[in-house]
Amino acid sequence: MMNTNQLRILGLDPGLQRTGWGVIACDGPRLIYVAHGVIKPRTDIDFAERLLFLFNEISSVIELHSPHEAAVEEVFVNVNPASTLKLGHARAAGLIAPARAGLPVAEYATRAVKKAVVGAGAADKAQIGFMVRRLLPLCGDPGEDAADALAVAIAHAHLRRAAARTKPRSVAL
Repeated sequence: MMNTNQLRILGLDPGLQRTGWGVIACDGPRLIYVAHGVIKPRTDIDFAERLLFLFNEISSVIELHSPHEAAVEEVFVNVNPASTLKLGHARAAGLIAPARAGLPVAEYATRAVKKAVVGAGAADKAQIGFMVRRLLPLCGDPGEDAADALAVAIAHAHLRRAAARTKPRSVAL
């Protein structure tokens, strides 16, 4: 059962063919699995329709799970500039949907997510999946896309806590 004082974080791993999503809750330092999934737009529809589908499905996830914050993985630059640009469009849907819902949205480089979750910025997909299952045992085997999204949410939980600890505090004079 979810405590209403827990902070819920939506993690997104954007892609045009498969966008992974994962929701976790933070109860102090404790991470709690909430849900995960993969959004798969049909490949036979127009590009703009695929983006709209991603936006609408992410919006539905937000409505269903009521996260307080969102975190999105940055674009991985491919050898093919056209593919990178199209991936950027999918990422935009992942940024706009939570922003439209009024959520603060953080962005993380792939290496930062890997380092926060696995401890090494060059970790592979198997290591990420292993650590996600270890940190969130109730998630089962989420598959690569959802595991990556859960990793983004976990990284955000860890990094936002670290930022809060190092945030300068005002001193009354």
